Amino acid sequence: MNVLVCEMCGSNDVIKQDGCYVCQMCGTKYSVEEARKMMIEGTVDVSGSTVRVDNSVELQNLYQLARRAKNDNNSENAQKYYEQIIVKDPSSWEANFYTTYYQSMNCKIGEIGVASTRISNCENTVFNLIKENVADSEERRKAIDEVAAKLIVISNMLFNAYKSHFDGIDARIKGKHIQEYGNNCAAARDIVYNGGNYIVQIFGDEYGDIAAVCWKLGVRQHNTLFPNLLNKKANKNLIKEYNDKIKKYDPSYKAPRTAGCYVATCVYGSYNCPEVWTLRRYRDYTLAATWYGLLFIHIYYAISPTIVKLFGNTKWFKKMWKGTLDRMVAKLRAEGVEDTPYQDKEW
Repeated sequence: MNVLVCEMCGSNDVIKQDGCYVCQMCGTKYSVEEARKMMIEGTVDVSGSTVRVDNSVELQNLYQLARRAKNDNNSENAQKYYEQIIVKDPSSWEANFYTTYYQSMNCKIGEIGVASTRISNCENTVFNLIKENVADSEERRKAIDEVAAKLIVISNMLFNAYKSHFDGIDARIKGKHIQEYGNNCAAARDIVYNGGNYIVQIFGDEYGDIAAVCWKLGVRQHNTLFPNLLNKKANKNLIKEYNDKIKKYDPSYKAPRTAGCYVATCVYGSYNCPEVWTLRRYRDYTLAATWYGLLFIHIYYAISPTIVKLFGNTKWFKKMWKGTLDRMVAKLRAEGVEDTPYQDKEW
């Protein structure tokens, strides 16, 4: 029997509509004359007791369309084609990963936590599929590197999206949303923590350098979250654990300093806001420049987490400190200390 196959996507779901033939999969239209030229015999395997249609050409076309959409940053079409591929080729690491990747990339702010967990949950399957189906060592490294790079992209995107959302909340009510901020951003961070873990768990040390790149982003994100996390000791130990993992594969790695400014973060509701950026610059370039300034910083870091933990949620504590900090910030700004986004200095 003759079968009409779409030249664009390889689908045979082509029907006549309004005097022309229309592919129901990708929407491509063909004239009657074009349709006649495209009629081909379907390749059928009749060996054994089961009749199987060879869809290799269709799969090849779908991969071509999916990758083209991916390279063009057309997430809607890429997701559509990868969803078609996974039905025909369930063992495809590429289709398993990108189907989930694009679903998560198109999420809304309120869905970031769920989207991040969805990505983390697919990582074990994807890396195992690479191990089972990609035999060539060069191609295997290329596949692992591609997945890791995308994990970094989406982790960073989801983390920064929720952080920007949190930074834009009115300071008067920001304190009520700190737990939500921590949970959503931690879920985005765990995409790269888990990604690196699975790479080493499944492949051993061979691709540890790729895992280390994932963990480095996780540590930076963890440090950003740190001032707003309740269990400082447990989180500091977790950061140290990942710093040690990174050093195993990158001995030259220098661990970033864990974020501070606990009182200011508590008062202003965020480690990343204009007032705290000003105070952090003052800490790094003025206080840290002298021995007595460094002594003050170390004493402050030793006692302020406990103070904030005990009293940080009380109105009187924030009110008591806000006036003092406002005056200090105003004075520093008058002296030329900037209040623009700031990356902590290592000292």
